[in-house]
Amino acid sequence: MKIVSNKNNLQILHEDNHLIVVNKRVGDIVQGDKTGDKPLSDVVKEYIKDKYNKPGEVFLGVVHRLDRPTTGIVVFARTSKALTRMNELFSNRETQKTYWCIVKNKPANSADKLVHYIKRNEKNNTSKAHLKEVPESKLASLDYKIIQELNNYFALEINLHTGRHHQIRAQLSAIGSPIKGDLKYGFDRSNPDGGIHLHARKLVFVHPVTKENIEIIAPTPDDVIWNAV
Repeated sequence: MKIVSNKNNLQILHEDNHLIVVNKRVGDIVQGDKTGDKPLSDVVKEYIKDKYNKPGEVFLGVVHRLDRPTTGIVVFARTSKALTRMNELFSNRETQKTYWCIVKNKPANSADKLVHYIKRNEKNNTSKAHLKEVPESKLASLDYKIIQELNNYFALEINLHTGRHHQIRAQLSAIGSPIKGDLKYGFDRSNPDGGIHLHARKLVFVHPVTKENIEIIAPTPDDVIWNAV
């Protein structure tokens, strides 16, 4: 797969007339928020405007988001038609999402399905995974498997069945295996770059316009632990 980088340090994983897919870095915010920091969506708009010499405002739809400290695949829509259809694919769970993460505490099982009820706390922007349903909670499930044992750490592959707020982070924390660097969910120290070792590795879906099968794989960040996976 050809990966394109440009002056904004964007790593483009896929680009056509309807979609553009980027490998997000630690610290990038997908869409503008109260911090006022420049969002990835604006960077991608500038890239499109520059590359195609587009006059005026560039249309770009945010299909989904990744947490600021995570890395990996983010999909943007270049047309309103693609945005509507991609939103439907995501909401109807007609996409296949695979994540990789690094944990220090080995899960009890080498592979398992986790089912919890996630309750979001808006005040501190966290979610808690409960074994039983509680008021205002939502069902959350995922499959995980250990794909590699590293020095002091374990690499997990995760397939999401639902898309809840901080789902992977909260569910792994609930089984005693918080993600490396994730202070918010119980890891004992932060990563030097402020990120966490959670990476949106692969996305499979049917293209909203051309109807071809699309499989996108995002290279992991360049650090010692990811490079060992």
